[in-house]
Amino acid sequence: MSLKIGVSSFILASPFSDADLGVAAKVAKMGFTVLEICIENPALLSAAAINRAAQEHQLEISICGAFGADRDVSHEELAIRKGAVEYIKSCIDLAAAVGSKYVSGPMYSATGKTRLLSPELRQQQFDWAVESLRAVGEYAATKGVGLAIEPLNRFETDLINTLEQGTRLCDAIGLINVGLLIDTFHMNIEEKSLTSAMEAAKKYIFHVQVSENDRGTPGSGQVHWDEFFSALKSVDYKGSVVIESFLPTVAEIARAVSLWRPVASSMDCLASDGFVFIRDSLVRAGLS
Repeated sequence: MSLKIGVSSFILASPFSDADLGVAAKVAKMGFTVLEICIENPALLSAAAINRAAQEHQLEISICGAFGADRDVSHEELAIRKGAVEYIKSCIDLAAAVGSKYVSGPMYSATGKTRLLSPELRQQQFDWAVESLRAVGEYAATKGVGLAIEPLNRFETDLINTLEQGTRLCDAIGLINVGLLIDTFHMNIEEKSLTSAMEAAKKYIFHVQVSENDRGTPGSGQVHWDEFFSALKSVDYKGSVVIESFLPTVAEIARAVSLWRPVASSMDCLASDGFVFIRDSLVRAGLS
């Protein structure tokens, strides 16, 4: 079975809205078959408009969350944890309505929250994440949707950095519809071996995002791509591969991910050149 190639809306517009769905035609023309929509502001998006664009351009939709300071399921304040749970539930509702198999993202904490904590306080943060994500995982199961939890590098979170830590979180949640989103950018920083990390976490690998070591165009930098795609084949991955980067003009996201300069000549070039590289890499690896 050929893996499908997708592109993140973070490359296209931010915050993404119904008014931006005209880019579906451009995405399809580039060759992508999946559009991953990141839900920065749920009020700006509707299932009806997304479904119309997806059907018109024969695209599958993937839903990804955006986790700012007020969407923190491991926060010390119960009210903030509850608000984050409700936000993820709204993403789950949209995912169910547009046919997305998963809601993905670093949903265990707010992106950019990095603190030196004692082992006891770190465990409490972990426990709050487990409690919250078990609740949303159970809700997602009633909608036929899964959660794909993304480990982030040490500069973007202090809680879940590696696939091993992500596996421990999934084990603690204990639901069959809760697994991992793996991302080459973060793995390139945190993992000793792409192959070993993916082999150890293979039962939980639900979704894949890719970008280069500088968040730029896949194939233009130092990521060990042949190893990565060989490992995808060895773990029998069946999902999609989504190119993700960010517009440096969006201040909130740029701060959260420390993106201070353009990483490609244009986001369109990043998407189109990235598509060609991923397509050819899948062929070489026997995944297409």
